[in-house]
Amino acid sequence: MSDLLCTPGLEQGAFALVDIDAERLSLAQQIGQELVAQSSKDWTIEASTDRRQALPGCDYIINAIEVAGLRNVRPDYEIPLKYGVDQCVGDTIGPGGIFKLLRTGPVWLEILRDMERLCPQAVVMNYSNPMSALTLLALRVTGLAVIGLCHSVQATSRQLAGYLDLPYEELRWQCAGINHMAWFTELTHQGEDMYPSLRQAAGDPQTYESDPIRFEVMLHFGAFVTESSGHFSEYVPYFRKRPDLLERYSRAGYLGESGFYANNWPRRRAEADETVRAQLAGTEDILLQRSTEYASVIVEAIESGRPAVIHGSVLNAGLIDNLPAGGCVEVPILVDATGLHPIHFGPLPHQLASLDAAHMYCHELMVQAVLARDRNAALQALLLDPLTAAVCSPAEIQQMFEEMWEAEKADLGYFET
Repeated sequence: MSDLLCTPGLEQGAFALVDIDAERLSLAQQIGQELVAQSSKDWTIEASTDRRQALPGCDYIINAIEVAGLRNVRPDYEIPLKYGVDQCVGDTIGPGGIFKLLRTGPVWLEILRDMERLCPQAVVMNYSNPMSALTLLALRVTGLAVIGLCHSVQATSRQLAGYLDLPYEELRWQCAGINHMAWFTELTHQGEDMYPSLRQAAGDPQTYESDPIRFEVMLHFGAFVTESSGHFSEYVPYFRKRPDLLERYSRAGYLGESGFYANNWPRRRAEADETVRAQLAGTEDILLQRSTEYASVIVEAIESGRPAVIHGSVLNAGLIDNLPAGGCVEVPILVDATGLHPIHFGPLPHQLASLDAAHMYCHELMVQAVLARDRNAALQALLLDPLTAAVCSPAEIQQMFEEMWEAEKADLGYFET
């Protein structure tokens, strides 16, 4: 809401907020009203616990949902850990990400059907994790204009400018792949390749310590990746499969701490609500400023006709030549008054394409599991997960899968019908 209220030219409109949690919905509506008042723009705030009341007439949909609340956070982390699969975040891939998809995908299908019926013209922006798999699911079943969005490209490009001690506006780069595994294949400043300088920066212990796993990957694979060291460490089989490797490469927080998401997300979620309450009570400032998230950029470009280039996840219809066709890839996208126009990227370096393709096949099986209500497809996705496969035998993976299913079956009823 802050981003849109800070967007030039968007002087009026309506926010239609939806949440099945009436208390959190009320907080969002109240803080929205404060933001509108502070902006002095002619926007209104509507709120409903029934999305079918909010969807008719919507031009843009932003999907940011959490299915089943917090009750599966511990089993998503603790059961795999018993088998040696140590997750830092575990909400997009691996055991935690696959089960999050199994819980979230069926609800997302229902939402998509309602959107097709009530606002088929809307641009749908998916921020929910597991983002790539949920976006692929939407692209498979609907004709809606769907794009998956993240902030990793924006954030990492700014981090790279910092590591190189360059003004961000002067850094030039090309980036593509899949979400959380997109790669900066070009990095230049005034026509000069910046990768030699970045490799030199990685040799500085203080710089290396700020992003150890991503620097290791760059030094061995030749390109810098978009996701943070800790979360990215779950995408590859190299850094989390033995205690000595965890000790060597992982650091606190998003740099690889074991159980970082499971141990902190419930508290952070509660703190976010308390922050809003404090803002409404006047004991904490309300900051109306625009972030680097892409949603408002999309709305601005379409509404104003001023083109912009963003990075988003869309169907690989000839966009990255050596990644699976029909999968979900993250590429540059031109946005203008006529909508979203993904830009052909070409091939990735083979070593990078290989890392990405492995996850795209996992995503394919995750989507098949939901569409066909097929538990076995979900198990096969877990069997192919690079980190899980580096730690466990197939029999152990199946045992882990069954244990997680039993622990979370209250939220997996879709597969029993």
